[in-house]
Amino acid sequence: MNDEKISLVENFNRFFSVDLALTPEQKRSVFAIRYRVYCEELKLEPAHEGDQGLEFDEFDDKSLHCLVTHRRTGVPAGCVRLVTTRDNMYDDPLPMEKYCLDSLSIQAAERLNANRHRVCEISRLAVDPLFRRRAGEQETQYGQYGALDCCHRERRAFSLVAVAGFVAGAALTELTGRTDIFAMMNPFLPRLLKRSGILFKRAGADMDYRGIRAPYYTNTQVIHEHMRAELTHLYDTIFRRFESACHETLYLERKTA
Repeated sequence: MNDEKISLVENFNRFFSVDLALTPEQKRSVFAIRYRVYCEELKLEPAHEGDQGLEFDEFDDKSLHCLVTHRRTGVPAGCVRLVTTRDNMYDDPLPMEKYCLDSLSIQAAERLNANRHRVCEISRLAVDPLFRRRAGEQETQYGQYGALDCCHRERRAFSLVAVAGFVAGAALTELTGRTDIFAMMNPFLPRLLKRSGILFKRAGADMDYRGIRAPYYTNTQVIHEHMRAELTHLYDTIFRRFESACHETLYLERKTA
């Protein structure tokens, strides 16, 4: 097994934590990352007066949110959400069904409607610009790279923040039984994920929705079968952490009921 790749995952676990965003503070961190990426940097979402530097929408209340945090500084580094549904695509649509339905293939639409309790959408993947700086880029409107005072080994772990977001999303699908996974993605992202063995298949045509995107599909079993060995430890670590958080949350809810 490739020692360099193993060390990269070990570095990530050393320098970053991946948590379910359950508290109001954690969710604010998620929405703040999204604002910096989707509103300020990419300008894919409108920034409204009164947003207070937070980006959120109607789907967040029925979503599970993941937050990647830089351990040493406590700076939020990345996020992703898992959107669920309990009714048909007309009464309780996923984001892609509401805004990108025409791009879906007939087979994808049928799969989405066949088992609503098993489908979900991974969306709003974002990595804060501070954790996407390239060598030689010292300062941007989002902050100074050198201000993080990171060693080379620590910086190498930055490249896993986005992948860890998808790994976290996959762990949530197993925990919740939402094993049919859809996503609207720029076509470059599935190619990037494929390097880690996270395989998505096209589920429709390209469309221009705040940039060129296309629908993709996978399931939890496919992810388990093809995920590269060096990422299985990361998956297991995140899964156990999420499982513990879910059990603790359920315990507290019962105790206060």
